[in-house]
Amino acid sequence: MFKRREKETLGRIDTLIGRSASVQGDVEFAGGLHIDGRITGSVRATTGAAASLSVSEHGVVEGSVEAPNVVLNGRVNGDIYGGKARVHGNVHYGVIEMALGAEISGKLVPRSDNLPAPKAD
Repeated sequence: MFKRREKETLGRIDTLIGRSASVQGDVEFAGGLHIDGRITGSVRATTGAAASLSVSEHGVVEGSVEAPNVVLNGRVNGDIYGGKARVHGNVHYGVIEMALGAEISGKLVPRSDNLPAPKAD
Protein backbone atom coordinates (compact mmCIF):
# COMPACT_ATOMS: atom_id res chain seq x y z
CA MET A 1 0.00 0.00 0.00
CA PHE A 2 2.77 2.49 0.88
CA LYS A 3 4.63 1.72 -2.34
CA ARG A 4 1.52 2.42 -4.42
CA ARG A 5 1.07 5.84 -2.86
CA GLU A 6 4.73 6.64 -3.47
CA LYS A 7 4.39 5.69 -7.14
CA GLU A 8 1.21 7.76 -7.47
CA THR A 9 3.19 10.82 -6.30
CA LEU A 10 5.71 10.52 -9.13
CA GLY A 11 4.61 12.74 -11.99
CA ARG A 12 1.76 14.29 -10.00
CA ILE A 13 2.01 18.01 -9.26
CA ASP A 14 0.32 19.22 -6.09
CA THR A 15 2.26 22.48 -5.82
CA LEU A 16 3.65 24.67 -8.60
CA ILE A 17 6.13 27.52 -8.27
CA GLY A 18 5.49 29.35 -11.55
CA ARG A 19 8.13 30.74 -13.87
CA SER A 20 7.58 34.36 -12.78
CA ALA A 21 7.42 33.46 -9.06
CA SER A 22 10.24 33.98 -6.57
CA VAL A 23 10.16 32.53 -3.05
CA GLN A 24 12.42 33.79 -0.26
CA GLY A 25 12.77 31.23 2.55
CA ASP A 26 12.69 27.48 3.09
CA VAL A 27 9.96 25.35 1.51
CA GLU A 28 8.68 22.12 3.07
CA PHE A 29 6.32 19.99 0.99
CA ALA A 30 4.57 16.65 0.59
CA GLY A 31 3.26 15.19 -2.65
CA GLY A 32 4.54 16.59 -5.93
CA LEU A 33 6.33 19.97 -6.15
CA HIS A 34 7.31 21.44 -9.53
CA ILE A 35 9.57 24.49 -9.72
CA ASP A 36 9.62 26.71 -12.80
CA GLY A 37 10.60 29.84 -10.83
CA ARG A 38 13.23 30.62 -8.20
CA ILE A 39 13.50 29.58 -4.55
CA THR A 40 16.12 31.20 -2.34
CA GLY A 41 16.21 28.78 0.58
CA SER A 42 16.16 25.05 1.21
CA VAL A 43 13.54 22.75 -0.32
CA ARG A 44 12.71 19.79 1.87
CA ALA A 45 10.13 17.01 1.74
CA THR A 46 8.18 16.37 4.93
CA THR A 47 9.82 13.48 6.79
CA GLY A 48 8.13 10.18 6.00
CA ALA A 49 5.84 11.64 3.34
CA ALA A 50 5.67 10.39 -0.23
CA ALA A 51 7.18 13.29 -2.14
CA SER A 52 8.61 14.12 -5.53
CA LEU A 53 10.42 17.28 -6.63
CA SER A 54 10.94 18.36 -10.22
CA VAL A 55 12.90 21.44 -11.28
CA SER A 56 12.33 22.57 -14.89
CA GLU A 57 15.01 24.00 -17.16
CA HIS A 58 13.86 27.47 -16.01
CA GLY A 59 13.82 26.56 -12.30
CA VAL A 60 16.48 27.60 -9.80
CA VAL A 61 16.98 26.60 -6.17
CA GLU A 62 19.52 28.62 -4.18
CA GLY A 63 19.88 26.19 -1.26
CA SER A 64 19.87 22.51 -0.45
CA VAL A 65 17.31 20.01 -1.69
CA GLU A 66 16.12 16.99 0.27
CA ALA A 67 13.47 14.69 -1.21
CA PRO A 68 13.05 10.97 -1.87
CA ASN A 69 12.59 11.62 -5.62
CA VAL A 70 14.29 14.47 -7.50
CA VAL A 71 14.15 15.24 -11.23
CA LEU A 72 16.53 18.05 -12.09
CA ASN A 73 16.53 19.85 -15.43
CA GLY A 74 17.27 23.29 -14.00
CA ARG A 75 19.80 24.52 -11.49
CA VAL A 76 20.43 23.81 -7.80
CA ASN A 77 23.14 25.81 -6.06
CA GLY A 78 23.42 23.62 -2.99
CA ASP A 79 23.54 20.01 -1.86
CA ILE A 80 21.00 17.46 -3.10
CA TYR A 81 19.94 14.65 -0.79
CA GLY A 82 17.85 12.11 -2.69
CA GLY A 83 16.40 8.85 -1.50
CA LYS A 84 18.23 6.13 -3.36
CA ALA A 85 19.80 7.86 -6.33
CA ARG A 86 19.54 5.82 -9.52
CA VAL A 87 20.21 7.19 -12.98
CA HIS A 88 19.26 5.09 -16.01
CA GLY A 89 20.92 6.86 -18.92
CA ASN A 90 23.96 8.92 -19.68
CA VAL A 91 25.02 11.83 -17.49
CA HIS A 92 26.55 14.78 -19.36
CA TYR A 93 28.30 16.96 -16.81
CA GLY A 94 30.68 19.81 -16.19
CA VAL A 95 31.41 18.78 -12.58
CA ILE A 96 29.85 15.81 -10.81
CA GLU A 97 29.95 14.41 -7.30
CA MET A 98 28.00 11.38 -6.10
CA ALA A 99 27.36 9.90 -2.69
CA LEU A 100 28.29 6.32 -1.89
CA GLY A 101 25.47 4.02 -3.00
CA ALA A 102 24.33 6.10 -5.98
CA GLU A 103 23.96 4.09 -9.18
CA ILE A 104 24.40 5.13 -12.80
CA SER A 105 23.41 2.73 -15.57
CA GLY A 106 24.94 4.55 -18.50
CA LYS A 107 27.95 6.64 -19.36
CA LEU A 108 29.53 9.59 -17.58
CA VAL A 109 30.22 12.03 -20.38
CA PRO A 110 32.21 15.21 -19.71
CA ARG A 111 30.48 18.17 -21.37
CA SER A 112 32.53 19.80 -24.08
CA ASP A 113 32.23 23.34 -25.46
CA ASN A 114 30.28 22.15 -28.53
CA LEU A 115 27.35 20.84 -26.47
CA PRO A 116 24.63 23.34 -25.63
CA ALA A 117 24.67 24.27 -21.95
CA PRO A 118 21.37 24.50 -20.04
CA LYS A 119 19.90 28.00 -20.02
CA ALA A 120 20.78 29.96 -16.88
CA ASP A 121 18.52 32.63 -15.47
